[in-house]
Amino acid sequence: METTTPPDTFKKILDQLHTANTAFAQTYPGEVVERQAVHTVYGGAQIFKSDTAPKLGAVAIANLIEYAPDFVTFAKVLNFRGSSDLPKKSAKIDALTKKLKKNADAVKKSDPAAWLAYTVYNRVITKLQSEPVEDFRIDFEDGYGNRPDAEEDGHAVFTANEVAKGMTAGTLPPFIGIRIKPLTDELKARALRTCDIFLTALSKATGGKLPANFVVTLPKVTTRKQVDALIELFELFEEKGLFDKGALKMEFMVETPQSIINDQGQSALPTFVAAAKGRCVSAHFGVYDYTALCGITASYQSMRHPACDFARHNMKVALAQTGVNISDGATNIMPVGPHRAAKGKKLSPKQKAENLAVVHRAWKLAFDDNNHSLLYGFYQGWDLHPAQLPIRYAAIYAFFIQELEAASHRLKTFIDKAAQATLIGDVFDDAATGQGLLNFFLRGISCMAITETEAQVTGLSIEELRGRSFVKILNARRAK
Repeated sequence: METTTPPDTFKKILDQLHTANTAFAQTYPGEVVERQAVHTVYGGAQIFKSDTAPKLGAVAIANLIEYAPDFVTFAKVLNFRGSSDLPKKSAKIDALTKKLKKNADAVKKSDPAAWLAYTVYNRVITKLQSEPVEDFRIDFEDGYGNRPDAEEDGHAVFTANEVAKGMTAGTLPPFIGIRIKPLTDELKARALRTCDIFLTALSKATGGKLPANFVVTLPKVTTRKQVDALIELFELFEEKGLFDKGALKMEFMVETPQSIINDQGQSALPTFVAAAKGRCVSAHFGVYDYTALCGITASYQSMRHPACDFARHNMKVALAQTGVNISDGATNIMPVGPHRAAKGKKLSPKQKAENLAVVHRAWKLAFDDNNHSLLYGFYQGWDLHPAQLPIRYAAIYAFFIQELEAASHRLKTFIDKAAQATLIGDVFDDAATGQGLLNFFLRGISCMAITETEAQVTGLSIEELRGRSFVKILNARRAK
């Protein structure tokens, strides 16, 4: 065919496009296929122990049973879909429970609201018994406060040794890390010293091994130079052979307006990621510092303030397809009753009722906050108290279970179309959409919201699901 462009010019244009496309692919590698925790529990370093995670689970279960002894109570407090139709009298609740225990699948068809409430409640209990905490951050910042240097030095060594104990005993959560103080002029020396002491002690105790999914959290970032400093410390440790090269990872917290828009009028988040040199795994939003710095008074600082949505949208856009996970903040109203019985005494009926009202109100607030996060594509958030854990899992489980049927149909249809295109030799280049649909199921399975068996409705085998890659699924099916 006749063309106008000279061959050497055509090749030059193609080479330029290749260079640009390669650079783009390196900056935006796509959605993460590895597991992401659905929450991070922050706890002061002064109280961390190797068995903190299972202990938090025991407290969470006790709180759940005390304030919601059955699935109907739980569903009504949180206002699950169809919960208003659930029975109120205990005799009817008992009868419905027996029915569900005998044949939940049959009830699912006749009474989907009851099935949803029952399934979520029991899966939450199972989760709290088997893996109550997915991610824990040993906190040397807000949850720790400013203490004498000798005391913080001691806690840095102590917590490192407790992490080493937990690695041996198998009591650590799947994800863990430390949060140091911010690298401001006032606190930079203290923050880096704590990080240094902790990592030095941990390397000595473990022979240079890190727990799975270990990170250092850098709070209140305002400039990429702060990320540079932490990465320089990481590189020093690895050069000295204390940890394997590239093993140390970090995450930063978006708690300042300057983290969203810098002094050049640009989005600061990509510059933080670039400064981390491939070591940044996630970015966490800090609701209360951010809103305070935006001039919002304490009475109006909340998870669902419009200023927070602005920050979330910026995080979502700036970090999309970069391979950096995003996490929302925490509900700061704790589900803890105002009354506690003195030793050897019991609470009065009035005090019990007041406790119940306070806890249920806090549960509903956290549930709604968590659902708001999920709506905006934030599948992870903070928890500050073990009594928040049942609500975190309830919100996530209800979200995944209610979306399961529609998502299954979409993914099955998408896979069938992709397979047909491959079969007849067409080019199928929409793998990113396929991976996005697949990630719904990977997230749901990882946090125990849905089962692998339920996910097989998509037409995928368990082996394909465990492979976690849509491209690999297509390639394997093409080879058959």
